[in-house]
Amino acid sequence: MEIQEISGDDYSVSYDVDSATVIFSGELSLANPSEYQPIADLLVQAVSVSGGSSPVTLNLESLMFLNSSGISMLSKFILSLRRQPTVQLIVLGSEDVPWQTKSLKNLQKLLPSLELKMLKPEA
Repeated sequence: MEIQEISGDDYSVSYDVDSATVIFSGELSLANPSEYQPIADLLVQAVSVSGGSSPVTLNLESLMFLNSSGISMLSKFILSLRRQPTVQLIVLGSEDVPWQTKSLKNLQKLLPSLELKMLKPEA
């Protein structure tokens, strides 16, 4: 796989090949959809590497902010998985992050087989 990490001043997106996990962290607020293309490509590559043999996990727990262009990119990626019924997708979110509690549930509407795990805040 060519790209394993994409980062900017406020964010990073990395792919852990061993666990088939794409890890998002920071605040992701790129200016437009074309700036999200490298991240979208990384997601497609992660699914391609797994070959449908093991689940792919998107770990968003540490992503404190994602703007509408980023949510659109994630939504398009998830919609593309409808054409790949063998791909299992797990999305990890945090109930501590307000945008995640509102937006991540909508991803399940796009791909009913998506497994959403919202992790509870630590007491």
